[in-house]
Amino acid sequence: MTDDELPYRYDVEVVGLLASPEHRYDGRPDPAARARPVESVTRIEVRAGLGVVGDRYFGRPAHRDAAVTVLAAEVLDALASELGSGPLDPLAARRNVVLRGAEVEALRGQVFSLDSGQGEVVLAGGRPANPCAWMDVVLAPGVHRGMRGRGGVRCAPRTDGVLTLGPAVLRSAVPLDAARAGDAVRPARRATI
Repeated sequence: MTDDELPYRYDVEVVGLLASPEHRYDGRPDPAARARPVESVTRIEVRAGLGVVGDRYFGRPAHRDAAVTVLAAEVLDALASELGSGPLDPLAARRNVVLRGAEVEALRGQVFSLDSGQGEVVLAGGRPANPCAWMDVVLAPGVHRGMRGRGGVRCAPRTDGVLTLGPAVLRSAVPLDAARAGDAVRPARRATI
């Protein structure tokens, strides 16, 4: 994408990457899942229109517009503080890409790109990545409710590329405020007559 199409540039950090070949949280929440180590990778390969190579949703037609999930690490920092739970593992939230320094929720409905030095990956931000009840079991009680409105964004990959852990550049069509990275997006209230 050109600088004119994505004029806003932000230095961010990729703090978590996930490509999960199978569902980790399936069925009813089970406390035994918390004891299982959370898999992580240092790089993921993204394919346009298909998703993350090696992920359970790769190439599935029902998930093509939501094949890559992105979360702001600041959300879990804020929740840990709000709940008094201590640090929360961002990979336990099961998002493909966890960023620090980006107001991810503002990317709903927006095209943006990430470049961690292996080429630019263009993503189309779509609907929210809503949390599930498992979050209360694998992270901390209250996280399920606390992540509502700030559980990340489901994205459609528009280009092929590789993302790696560490420093990255996020380019966006809209201005972002890193200070709001942990804030929830609340639906507008209906006017009462």
